[in-house]
Amino acid sequence: MFYKLTKKQQDDMIADIQFFFSEEREEDISEFAAERVLDFVKESLAPHFYNAGVKDARKIVEERTSALEDELLTLERPLK
Repeated sequence: MFYKLTKKQQDDMIADIQFFFSEEREEDISEFAAERVLDFVKESLAPHFYNAGVKDARKIVEERTSALEDELLTLERPLK
C-alpha cells in the first residue's frame, strides 16, 4: 500500500472497529483485536478498493482527455 495512515487515523479506525463490534455483534473486542481486524482490511481488502478508485480515476481522465481533444479539433483552421 502506498498510503501511510497517521497514528490518529489508525487510532480512529480501531475505535470505529471496536464500536462496530459492540453495536452490531454485541461483542467487546480489545484494541489489539481491533488492530488485527484493521490489518486484515488493509492487507486483504483495501487493495480492491484502491484498484477500483484507480479504475474510476482512469475513466474520468480518459473522458476529459477525449473532450479536450474534441475542443482542440474545433480550433483548427481549414487549409486551402
